[in-house]
Amino acid sequence: MSMEIRLLTSQIGAEIFGVDASRPLADDTVAGLRRALLQHLVIFLRDQALTPEVQLSFARHFGEPDTYPFVRGLEGHPEITPVLKGADETVNFGGIWHSDTSYLPEPPMATVLYARELPAVGGDTLFANQYLAYETLSPPLRQFLDGLTAINSAGKGVASATRTHRIDDTGDGVDDEDMRAEHPAVRRHPETGRRALFVNVGHTVRFKDMTEAESEPILDYLFRHQVRPEFCCRFRWQPGSLALWDNRCAQHNPVNDYHGYRRELHRITLKGDRPRGPGQGSMNMEA
Repeated sequence: MSMEIRLLTSQIGAEIFGVDASRPLADDTVAGLRRALLQHLVIFLRDQALTPEVQLSFARHFGEPDTYPFVRGLEGHPEITPVLKGADETVNFGGIWHSDTSYLPEPPMATVLYARELPAVGGDTLFANQYLAYETLSPPLRQFLDGLTAINSAGKGVASATRTHRIDDTGDGVDDEDMRAEHPAVRRHPETGRRALFVNVGHTVRFKDMTEAESEPILDYLFRHQVRPEFCCRFRWQPGSLALWDNRCAQHNPVNDYHGYRRELHRITLKGDRPRGPGQGSMNMEA
């Protein structure tokens, strides 16, 4: 296949043309997609006709699919989580800036999301570059953050409220207060070696060895800073659109601007590793 890359912005996001994800992919095509992902943080393919089996097959080119702890997946395909908002609902699943399940000890390395049913208007997703979020901080603040550990919790109210409807429908009975993880506030990417800010408003509650009151003003500043417009791109979904993004260096936010319409996408997260800070171990860098 002849693959064409068109940038959404100069900082994050690229659409890929000339790739049919429903067919077996050649090794050089997979390698090209992975290079594009590492360079642009999120890539998009249009007009894909995917069954759940084919979406899983595509995802396995990039990692091992995992299950979501709170909501049961599709019948026969537990690794695929329906990301659904009904026409009568006003809260959208995951509708806040976040990196997927950063409250796990080994958060997912990437997410594959496929559009099944879309509203007539609205329902875009925003993505933010966390390399830039870190690199544009002042040197003293970067040095301070390099030594901090962030406490992440699935029970943080702003995020847990966005999954209430789905837990009511297909929840697995997991207590979100039991799901907490400590991660470096600044994460070194295991493939590129670059440093990325690794806190998010959806799940980060405080810094280790600091109280919530002490952490709050620092985190509030970072939460605003890390989603500045110049760090972001916006993707307008169409039926058959497929997105693949790197949770290690990008955040996302599905915009909740389509009340009265139904929206359903199918999500697969790919297993990741334990995040490492700037001074922890060697990296497996990839050009």
